[in-house]
Amino acid sequence: MGSQLDAILFESERLVPFERGWQAQRQLQQRLLLQPEGPDAVLLLQHEPCYTLGRGADPSFLRFDHANPPLPLHRIDRGGEVTHHCPGQLVLYPVLNLQRHGADLHLYLRQLEQVGIDLLAEYGLAAERLAGLTGVWLEGHKLAAIGVGARRWISQHGLALNVDCDLAGFSQVVPCGLADRPVGRLLDWRPQLSAAAVAPRLLAVFADRFGLALRAPEPQEQLQGW
Repeated sequence: MGSQLDAILFESERLVPFERGWQAQRQLQQRLLLQPEGPDAVLLLQHEPCYTLGRGADPSFLRFDHANPPLPLHRIDRGGEVTHHCPGQLVLYPVLNLQRHGADLHLYLRQLEQVGIDLLAEYGLAAERLAGLTGVWLEGHKLAAIGVGARRWISQHGLALNVDCDLAGFSQVVPCGLADRPVGRLLDWRPQLSAAAVAPRLLAVFADRFGLALRAPEPQEQLQGW
């Protein structure tokens, strides 16, 4: 499509410590803050096990001592409550100039939800939104958590989709502050799927939803420490 926007794709075949992924997002965000006309970017990765808390997250949703966590714990600059990252969970971090994508954070959240809904539809699954609750849901289970941040319309953070991960780590927290809403993973509905198999489809659905042409970075576009 001639109207597609240029976007750089960064992927990692190895597990990425949360700090490294966050640093990469900040580098990409800073680039766009300095050159808003530059290309959008997206990172797709899987994290080493950890927990993250949003800006205003309530520490009472941790089921462990905040000072002595069982896994690395990070308070970060996104919306939302506590969540868990682990292998087998695909984490999509779009770093977009949202002025090219509607300049509306609520619209952006709904678009990220639609990416998850459209992706699961490819596997014959009728995922949905639940009123007042950000995320992607399947038969009452939360399969994708979404939390974003932005500076001067340049986005950070994004969507975490549970594919074939071990859900045990979620028992140590109240995920997204929702004690009565179970977490799910795609594996339990489609046992043949793996994170590696789903990753290219997630990127394709995301690129289509946001009108992006994803490409590998040029040498001068590589990230420091990536």
